[in-house]
Amino acid sequence: MPKSHYLAASADACHWGYFDAARPAQITIASGDEVTIDTLTGPPEMVPPKPFHTPPELFAVHQKNDRFAGAPHILTGPVAVEGAEPGNVLQVDILDIKLRQDWGFNLIRPLGGTLPDEFPEGRILNIPLDAEKMIGRLPFGVDIPLKPFFGIMGVAPPKNWGRCTSVIPRSFGGNIDNKQLVAGTTLYLPVHVAGANFSCGDGHGAQGDGEVCLTAIETALQGKFRLTVRKDMALKQPRAETPTHVITMGFDTSLDRSMEIALREMIDYLVETKNMTRMDAYTLCSVGVDFHVTQTVNTSKGVHGMLPKALFA
Repeated sequence: MPKSHYLAASADACHWGYFDAARPAQITIASGDEVTIDTLTGPPEMVPPKPFHTPPELFAVHQKNDRFAGAPHILTGPVAVEGAEPGNVLQVDILDIKLRQDWGFNLIRPLGGTLPDEFPEGRILNIPLDAEKMIGRLPFGVDIPLKPFFGIMGVAPPKNWGRCTSVIPRSFGGNIDNKQLVAGTTLYLPVHVAGANFSCGDGHGAQGDGEVCLTAIETALQGKFRLTVRKDMALKQPRAETPTHVITMGFDTSLDRSMEIALREMIDYLVETKNMTRMDAYTLCSVGVDFHVTQTVNTSKGVHGMLPKALFA
């Protein structure tokens, strides 16, 4: 029988701003087991005063953990999965996502975001979150429906890459910032080291495609995942699946190049799984697949393609 595990956020369990194959696993689980992971968010300057609730372990991370190269993301993990080897795929079924606090923040930083030179004053907004109504109350009178997801889910990078910033999404996943990856969806990640070593964080209460001002509504989340080793798959880039769509992804400093990667990934998927020729797959991508700008703020920009499953029902 599959087992259930729990990894609490703590100074020991969290790594601030990086992925690294040298970081030891905090727990090891069997393929197909479920794990509940608590996450945190924000450097000290983002924390609002009481009466807002802040998980107390966040302050321990601020005091004890080194922040890598100014990267903001506090990640929990890694979780090793027995039997995972380089060349395999880790299937991450996102079973549930819950808020851990009653606030989030949004940051505009000078020289950051999609318009880096146009907002030199910068701004930090603290945003109350209503878990009962599932809305975020923006201070200028707009209520945003909350659709929580993890901006970062990833496995360890190849060992020879060393320590990688959490800012830039890469083949191991990381800062994907894809708002489609809510509870009930699945993410597939190429495995680069034994055990895969899965970490997550960068909780978002809500985000628009593009994430243009630099951040979403950043908040602390708890996620419940089923982690399964897939030895029958081989991927070069992360891929995802919702109840209605298959999603391919591309990341590059060029948005054009990101689009090309996501498109080639979708063509490859159609050729491999639907027995289509590359030319037929190219046509289908043009007439039946939607390509979205995932984000434009993480150094490497993101594009994701969404193929409706109904086309093959």
